[in-house]
Amino acid sequence: MTHRSGFACFVGRPNAGKSTLTNALVGTKVAITSSKPQTTRHAIRGIVHRDDAQLVIVDTPGVHKPRTLLGQRLNDVVRETWSEVDVVGFCVPADEKVGPGDRYIASELRKVAKRTPVIGIVTKTDVAKPEQIAEQLLALQDVLDFEELIPVSAVDGFQVKRLEDLLVARLPEGPQLYPDGDLTDEPEQTLVAELIREAALEGVRDELPHSIAVTVEEMLPREDKRDLLDIYATVYVERPSQKGIILGHQGERMKAVGAQARQQIQKLLGTKVYLNLHVKVAKDWQRDPKQLRRLGF
Repeated sequence: MTHRSGFACFVGRPNAGKSTLTNALVGTKVAITSSKPQTTRHAIRGIVHRDDAQLVIVDTPGVHKPRTLLGQRLNDVVRETWSEVDVVGFCVPADEKVGPGDRYIASELRKVAKRTPVIGIVTKTDVAKPEQIAEQLLALQDVLDFEELIPVSAVDGFQVKRLEDLLVARLPEGPQLYPDGDLTDEPEQTLVAELIREAALEGVRDELPHSIAVTVEEMLPREDKRDLLDIYATVYVERPSQKGIILGHQGERMKAVGAQARQQIQKLLGTKVYLNLHVKVAKDWQRDPKQLRRLGF
């Protein structure tokens, strides 16, 4: 039996369902999902293990016309990723018309489509009518010359397996790249920081998502209790007024964020966690190269 192994990535404008699809294929939560666009900042990799293949999914931030240095960096991450994978999946939601953002991405993808196969994926079919899905498939044919077009729903699992087969078929023959059981090659601290950021994003107003960054300062087992992990993390915002929003009245909101993040981290790491969160202001960090570096961008 031949064994295939290689890399795929999903691209699309922010909130096109890329992270949810990654999680559905990998079968667990490796990419953070939020109803806020621009929540993915690192190319998180999820790994699909099969007897005949190993598919490594690189989840990229949504491509958009950048307004800040952070925006530019995010777009650079995406372009670097496109140039290194074996197959690209271009995600467009079934319930939204193909727009200028999609065309902008398609024009960028044309450059890689000559050497890398691109599959068109209509996502979120669970929230669209059959005729909407059909219209979207037709509309996409005019956008780019795709190798395949497929409608899927990560929520109810519609055609997720079929998409997996289409991606695997385009991987080169080769041995396993990661050990059995590995689901991601992201360092645990990065995943923990992302889960804290996801919890902090829930329920905040639109001006905040881009302004939140999280760093994990320390992560170590407690001396007297080996089954308890102490995690110290800092949530950075850009302005003092945002600090108030994150903390909430008498710190209530931050407590809720900590509780939610702790649950998710315990699930991820399979151990009890003590989570200590601090909020700090790093003035206009998105526009400052020095601060971007310090926060891991």
